[in-house]
This record gives sequence, C-alpha cells and structure tokens, in this order.
Amino acid sequence: MPDQQADPAQRANRRKVREGLVVSDGMDATVVVAVVERVRHPRYGKTVQRTKRLFVHDVENTARVGDRVRVVETRPMSKLKRWRLAEVLERAR
Repeated sequence: MPDQQADPAQRANRRKVREGLVVSDGMDATVVVAVVERVRHPRYGKTVQRTKRLFVHDVENTARVGDRVRVVETRPMSKLKRWRLAEVLERAR
C-alpha cells in the first residue's frame, strides 16, 4: 500500500475539458459558452445535437462573443459558475 501515492497527473478523476463558442460576455469575469454535443438517440438511432450553456470564469475578460474557447471543470465559483477558461482557441472574425 505505500506505493499508492496520489500523483496529480495519474488521478482517476480527471477534470472535464470542453470546447465551445462564447455566446455572451456581458458580465464581469464571466462568459457564457455554448457547448454542442452530438449523441445517438437511444431508440431511433438518429444523431441529435444537444446544446449546453456553461457559465465560465474568465478573470481577465479576454473572451469575446464568437470566440472558440476551451474550458476546464473547476470548483464552484458561484451559484452557476463551475467552469474556468483554459484558453482561447480561435478569435471571432
């Protein structure tokens, strides 16, 4: 049992990472990111798009509407914020 040290890189419960589009940046230090998930319908087999709106913590207010961003799951920051901005992948044109 002494060899079972918890290495942060090897933990079983890794943080979730998602990519999405910024749909709102009106709040201070918060952006709303729409993440599109494609899933197969359990009965009919058709591919369906599900959109989830995530409230993301953006300390420096770097993300703008239309940017493609990568977000990481984190501790609860407020009532709705459970995600943190990792990086801006592509700027809006």
